Amino acid sequence: MYDIIIVGAGPAGLTSALYALRAGKKVLVLEAKTYGGQIINAHNVENYPGITSISGFDFATSLYNQVKALGLEYKNETVIKIDENKTLVTNKGNYEAKAIILATGAENRKLNLQNEKALTGKGISYCATCDGNFYKNKIVAVAGGGNTALEDAIYLSNIAEKVYLIHRRDEFRGEQKYVEELNKKENVEFILNTNIVNLNGNDKLESIDIKDNTGNINTLNINGLFIAVGQEPKNEIFSNIINIDKSGYIKSDDGVHTNVQGIYVAGDARVKDLRQLTTAVSDGSIAATTAIKEM
Repeated sequence: MYDIIIVGAGPAGLTSALYALRAGKKVLVLEAKTYGGQIINAHNVENYPGITSISGFDFATSLYNQVKALGLEYKNETVIKIDENKTLVTNKGNYEAKAIILATGAENRKLNLQNEKALTGKGISYCATCDGNFYKNKIVAVAGGGNTALEDAIYLSNIAEKVYLIHRRDEFRGEQKYVEELNKKENVEFILNTNIVNLNGNDKLESIDIKDNTGNINTLNINGLFIAVGQEPKNEIFSNIINIDKSGYIKSDDGVHTNVQGIYVAGDARVKDLRQLTTAVSDGSIAATTAIKEM
């Protein structure tokens, strides 16, 4: 029996573990892949308070080592479900705890194009607020049609020389007020009814090939591509007992409690407006301290 089991070893999960271990609790972190979460793919992190610049890998490794030094028990196991008795079932065994923190995060939806993974951090980004400043006075493109893509384009228009906003449909899914704001930007160009079909470059992104709905293919020379086609939480396995919304995010009235007593949520896995490194670690500290207080 553990005091707290944390599912997920991203910044939210590891911060939860940090606070719980410092409170003298017996903690287990279960992670299906590797520690660090999405931040591990960030080439540079420059918007975390107190740190001028650090790679996502170095940040994640430093946080992991900090928590490990406190006596963290960490297992690479895939959680299959939480049963009706709040027992965590993994691919290797069953675990029980007085409290469970779900910090499973969310994955950026990919375009699933060749070179996408290789060029991530080398011209391809999934976070405009994280990486936009690297493209000051350069030419960039944003892929997507929802609020995130529109907001990214607005943000980048104040940094980059030129912003192409590429969407596969003939109209945007995001709010009209954002579309109207972008229409007033002289350095923003809409490219609708168009898909990105190729990512060109070896050590860095150099251009993209785009295909419109008539089949015409053109090449855009750009310095950066910001992909904003949504995120994919991995919370379906908890839906037998935890309330999740239609997009798969865990519902929480106050940002920490789920509908099940003793089960908490932290980080990108929950319904929230802003998914950033700072909000993830904030969620993690709140979830752990709340769980300890209510244990």
